[in-house]
Amino acid sequence: MRCRRPSPHGSTLKKASLWGAFFVSGLTGAPAALAAACPLLPGSQEVMVRQVVDGDTLRLVDGRSVRLIGVNAPELGKSGGTAQPYAEAARRRLQELVAASDERLRLVPGSEATDHYGRTLAHLYDREGDNLEARLIAEGLGYAVAIAPNIRLADCQAAAQSQARRARLGVWKQEPTPATRIAEGGFAVVQGRLLDVERNRGGLWLQFEGDLVVNVPERFVEAFDGVPLHQWIGRQLEARGWISDRSRRQEAGRARWQMTLSDPHMLGLQVESF
Repeated sequence: MRCRRPSPHGSTLKKASLWGAFFVSGLTGAPAALAAACPLLPGSQEVMVRQVVDGDTLRLVDGRSVRLIGVNAPELGKSGGTAQPYAEAARRRLQELVAASDERLRLVPGSEATDHYGRTLAHLYDREGDNLEARLIAEGLGYAVAIAPNIRLADCQAAAQSQARRARLGVWKQEPTPATRIAEGGFAVVQGRLLDVERNRGGLWLQFEGDLVVNVPERFVEAFDGVPLHQWIGRQLEARGWISDRSRRQEAGRARWQMTLSDPHMLGLQVESF
C-alpha cells in the first residue's frame, strides 16, 4: 500500500540481518587511482567520440548516444533554463578526459543495453583502462547511482563517491534535501527519519517523515534482504534517486513524493560527518 500510515493490507517487514550504512571502502587516493580501481570489464569495444553532450552523455561517431552507467551528473539548463551547480564543470571535465584519449575510448555495454530514450547504456574507459564514471564521481562532478541490473561497478563507484564526499568536492559541497522540504521532482539526495516499512505485492514501501515514500519494486526486493530496514525505523536515513510528484493522482493518506530504488547502494544510514 502506497500509504503514509500502516495499511491493513501490507505486512510489516521482519527484522533483517545487520547491514552497514552506505558502502564505505578502504580505497583512498587520487581520483585517477580510484578510477583505476574500477576494472575494465570483458567485452569492451573501441569507439570514437563525436561530442560530449553533458557530464554523463556522449555521442559517438557511429551515431550512438551513450549514457554513462553509474553516474548522474548535474543537469544543464534547457530551453534557456538555469544549469544546476557543477553541470558545466562536469561537461568540461568529461570533454577533457575524452580529449586526453584522442577521442578513442573503450566501451562496455550494460547488462541492460539501452534506456527508454534509446540511448546505449555503457561504461567507458580511457586509453589507460581507467573508468571515466568513477573519475567524475571521485572529483565530485556527479553522484554514484546504482540501478539494477547495471550494477557491476557499483562498489568501486561508491568508493569513489565516499572519498569525494569526505573531501566535500563539487556536488558534495551542497547539503542533502530534508525529506520534509522536498519541493520538486527529479534527482535528489534526501535525508529524513524512517517512520514505517511495509511489504505487499508492490514490493517494499518505506515511509519517511514529511510526504515521501521510497518504493522497492517486488522484483528487486531480494537485493535488500540483508538490509536491516526494521531496525532503522525511527532513525535518520539517506536515499539517493529520482523523485516523482504524485500530486495529480494523490489520494487521502498517500504520500505526494515517491522515490523508486532497485539497489541498496542508494539507501543507508544518514552520514553525520565527513
